[in-house]
Amino acid sequence: MTIVIASGNRHKKDEIARLLPSHTVLLPADRGIEFEYEELGVTFLDNAMGKARHLFRLTGEAVLADDSGLCVPALDGAPGVFSARYGSKDGAAIFSDSDRNAYLLENMKDVSDRRAFFVCSMVLLVNENRFFVAQETVDGEITLSPQGSGGFGYDPLFFFPGLKMTMAQLAPDKKNEISHRGKAARALTGMLEKAAPV
Repeated sequence: MTIVIASGNRHKKDEIARLLPSHTVLLPADRGIEFEYEELGVTFLDNAMGKARHLFRLTGEAVLADDSGLCVPALDGAPGVFSARYGSKDGAAIFSDSDRNAYLLENMKDVSDRRAFFVCSMVLLVNENRFFVAQETVDGEITLSPQGSGGFGYDPLFFFPGLKMTMAQLAPDKKNEISHRGKAARALTGMLEKAAPV
């Protein structure tokens, strides 16, 4: 199946392509489409479904959308659904990954409870009335400083005590094995395999 993902992020495309090796994964730009969607939902699922429906109307093809974010209990769940815009002021340029990471560390400088979890809500929309949904999480801790150069977003701050590595230090295959996005993609793949042909 050809699947267009609701993103302009080539890192995310590469990651999802590795997670769905039996499918062709494209970006909207690969179809000559400029895709933008303002994430105004109050949950990760709201945003994922909204992106999927919007892109489907533009392409008419199967689309995959996800909304992912970092949640820190000690910060009342922040950044949460605002993970991509965390720290950015209304009307101003969106912070870069490194700026968001610095902002998070500043907000946690006096916080002893470093527990955190990533959430990924993923929607595969085959048509307006047929879709598959999976939402997964992965637990970790926030480091005191960035570690590792792989991945993107908050990966350099997300530490696995059992592995003694951050998400950004993991090899791509290991990251896909344990990440929130990897688990959600495998759940969707399992649903597709059991479903009637699309």
